Parts: sequence; C-alpha cells; structure tokens
Amino acid sequence: MILPHAVAEFCANVEMCRLTEHVVFSDPYKISEYNCWTSPYLDGDAEAIRNDSALKLEVAELKSMYILFCEKTQALIHGDLHTSSVMVTQDSTQVIDPEFAFYGPMGFDIGAFLGNLFLAYFAQDGHANDRKAYKERIMTTISDTWNLFHKKFTSLWDIRKDGPGEAYLHEIYKDMELRELVKQKYMIGLFHDSLGFAAAKMIR
Repeated sequence: MILPHAVAEFCANVEMCRLTEHVVFSDPYKISEYNCWTSPYLDGDAEAIRNDSALKLEVAELKSMYILFCEKTQALIHGDLHTSSVMVTQDSTQVIDPEFAFYGPMGFDIGAFLGNLFLAYFAQDGHANDRKAYKERIMTTISDTWNLFHKKFTSLWDIRKDGPGEAYLHEIYKDMELRELVKQKYMIGLFHDSLGFAAAKMIR
C-alpha cells in the first residue's frame, strides 16, 4: 500500500517532471530550440512528426496520463530510466540517477527502457560491419525485459492477493477466473502504455 506522505513527497518533484513533460511530450511536436536532429538529412522526418495529427492525439493521451501522475500513483518510478542508468554485475543490478523519481504510471519507466533498446537496435544499421548477431541480442533483451517483468509482477499479484491494496479487493475478485481476467486486462493495458511511452521517448 502506498502511504499518502510518501506520495506527497515525490509528487513535489514538480520541476523535474515539468522538464520531462516539455522535452518528451511537447517540444518534438513544435519548433523548439531544444529539438536536435541531423539536419538537413532528417528535416523531412522532423516536419512529418510536427504535422502528424494522429500521432499528436496519441501523445496527448500519454501526456495526460503523465501530468496527472499524482492521481494515478501506480508505482514509485525512476522517471528517466535508460540503459546507462542500469549497472549490472554477475551478482547484482543497481539503478542510478533517481533525481526524476516520482509516483506515476509504470509504463513510463518500462517504455523508456524499451525505447532505449529499440533505438540501439535501429542504430546498428549505421555501422560498417555486420551487426546482425548484436541486433538479435538486443531484440532478445527487449523480449526478455517485458516477459520477465510480466512474470514477476503477476507472480507478486498472486502472492499478495490478500494484501492491503484497494484496487482489486480480494472479497470482490476472489473468484480465480475473474481474478485472472482482471489481471490479464491490466497487463494488456500496461503493455499498451509501455509501448506508447517507448515511442514518445524515441521521438524525443
């Protein structure tokens, strides 16, 4: 259960959240001094993004989900999670640079990390030597990231089904079939959110 005082503490991280809001959900879709791309080669692509109404509608929905984070306190998230924020050894995994942390939509962190991997995948085509094996490794990492998260998250859901959380009260969802349907719907929504945020971070 998320304690109100803990939510209030991280909801106060307004300046960092506002920075992310601008650079991820606003600046790429208008002329901004903070936009950078390889000009003139990608000028057409940048203009296409600014003129894509369907894309802007999707981004508006993601932005709304993001800026209302204090009302959708799914989890304490890192807020700027990418591959260089993750330090890995044989024995442990540590995440650094938590200054953007806040309570918000889980899909933002998952999507940021996946988007970083997708960018690395597509960047391999710019290398002179054959990167096929490395690209396959990246795609495996992308798949494993979501699948292992899904497995761990749903496992904890089952273990703590009688816990103090109020979203899915056990006395309402004690029927196993119903609980599985609710869990499946939740995870599909989370996957959709994650891919949307991944795309937004890639465009940024």
